[in-house]
Amino acid sequence: MYSVILCGGSGTRLWPLSRKNFPKQFLSLYSDKSLLQETFLRMTKIMPNENIFFVTNNDNYFNVLNQIKEIDKNFTDKQVIIEPASLNTAPAIALSVKYLLEKIRIDQNAPIIFLPSDHYIGNKKAYLDLTKEAMRSIEDRIGTIGIKPTSPETGYGYIRRGDKINSYHKVEEFKEKPDKVTANFYIQSGKYSWNAGMYIFNAKTFVSEIKKYEESIYKLFIENYDFFIEHFDTMPKISIDLAISEKSDNVAVIEGDFGWSDIGSFDSLSELSLKNGNKKGKHVGHDSKNIFVHSQGDKLITTIGVEDLVVIENNDSILIHKKGRGEDVKKIVEALHEDEHKSLDDNLIVHSPWGKFEILIDSPVHKVKRITVYPGEKLSMQSHFHRSEHWIVVKGIAKVTNADKDLFLRENESTYISPTSIHRLENPGKINLEIIEVQTGNYLEEDDIIRYEDHYGRK
Repeated sequence: MYSVILCGGSGTRLWPLSRKNFPKQFLSLYSDKSLLQETFLRMTKIMPNENIFFVTNNDNYFNVLNQIKEIDKNFTDKQVIIEPASLNTAPAIALSVKYLLEKIRIDQNAPIIFLPSDHYIGNKKAYLDLTKEAMRSIEDRIGTIGIKPTSPETGYGYIRRGDKINSYHKVEEFKEKPDKVTANFYIQSGKYSWNAGMYIFNAKTFVSEIKKYEESIYKLFIENYDFFIEHFDTMPKISIDLAISEKSDNVAVIEGDFGWSDIGSFDSLSELSLKNGNKKGKHVGHDSKNIFVHSQGDKLITTIGVEDLVVIENNDSILIHKKGRGEDVKKIVEALHEDEHKSLDDNLIVHSPWGKFEILIDSPVHKVKRITVYPGEKLSMQSHFHRSEHWIVVKGIAKVTNADKDLFLRENESTYISPTSIHRLENPGKINLEIIEVQTGNYLEEDDIIRYEDHYGRK
């Protein structure tokens, strides 16, 4: 029994919290764990940790690795599969099946569950019981976990259920996102489930199905692994739904009712928070009602004389929209794309392979950062032309290379890095290293850097 968690999405519907370089699945929205970590922890309840794999892109590789290492110290990079290109779910699943067969050498008849990384599950016991039953009884079919619909949603695809086969129903048809009238008909008929994008099948069945229905993927799949990786970007950008499940007569659905949400908008996050009593921000209102506030920085938000609002605060942006208009966030994102606005990529907290940094002050001639370096990690050996840096340790122990000197700094100790001086920061300790960095100079952008050696292969 194996699990593959798909985590290559960008999650722009949750801007400004979700960014290109730190998308939705890495956010902590309803607990102290990220959506990715929650997904992993659920799977650990039904299979060994070493049987859980992730497929992601180069940009998010270290985000996955670092977040899972936070909760599983034995997690290894062999459990993270890197897509050479982002081509949608069918190529990503083909890559993961290829990897499991040839690199991990799993049994081709072993069931594999493929999961989105960014969904909410309210009733974990009901979900896990259903998942175990689904994996036990799937046999040589393409299985999917459908969601019992609770309302006529127009933002989800639907699955029409047919005859019962043991725990499953035969899938009669997949339906695209409907209009409101059609969605109401689906609900009233009692024959439809929401399509949550959760699939279960073994490698043998997957290969058989792509041979029948997606020849371009199959022809590449049967080549050796290195050839497959080298030519990965020649595969079509296509979802697993379009590639296989909507064409195959061998698909079965098992319906579940376990408090599922894809958290596809701030409206849905608002509903979850109201249901669970979660608070991510302080709100004081006067003559205000039905206000949802989510503050990443835990800032105080005050309102007067307003109602039916969603207020989202991130450290560099604020989004306010009327409740029920969450889908229109994509229009804001489109406008920001046109302006090439940098807030689509990073926010003031920037995540790197070695840790993260937060910009506290940003002016033309000086910048202040809070830098966190994870245990055992290190920044590149580097220098700058236009700025000097002053490092002050506030937590942990730092190993510093500064020109021709190596030194260890403890809390409240500091060092000065002059312009053009070759330097490096490392964390030799067992807890996170935190420093305050003060930059001064006439140019303080991130591209003023020369790397001489980098542990992560960056240039």
